[in-house]
Amino acid sequence: MPDDSRAMLEAFYSKLLSAGGSANVLQDGEKYLAPTWTSIGNYTGQNKDRAAFLKQMAGFTQLIPDLQWKIEEVISSGDRHVVRSRASGTPKGPLFGVDGAGKRFEIMTIDIHTVRNGQVAATYHVEDWSTALAQLRG
Repeated sequence: MPDDSRAMLEAFYSKLLSAGGSANVLQDGEKYLAPTWTSIGNYTGQNKDRAAFLKQMAGFTQLIPDLQWKIEEVISSGDRHVVRSRASGTPKGPLFGVDGAGKRFEIMTIDIHTVRNGQVAATYHVEDWSTALAQLRG
């Protein structure tokens, strides 16, 4: 993977996905995500655009103040980059309806990013939220 793509993806994970990573999520979101960026997390056709995603991440970082996304592995081919990462955190309130009362979760995530012109143009992603909820339930 070109060094500039790797650096951009590392910043995406540390500044946009991790709590406390950025004082200005919107500004960083505009830097790392293309204006027409799309987040595809399922086959319903109800994808998120950049604005909806950044609003969601701002909410997540409020709910999970210690939220961290750590890149574990990157596999690249052309402008496509598969990132296996580890997400962890301790929600201070209910997460997807489950109140873990201060319990911590740690899950695997897989993202397939298309990078063009120094920005992420599209992302397919899967997060193991069912394991997070099981960990929070105890």
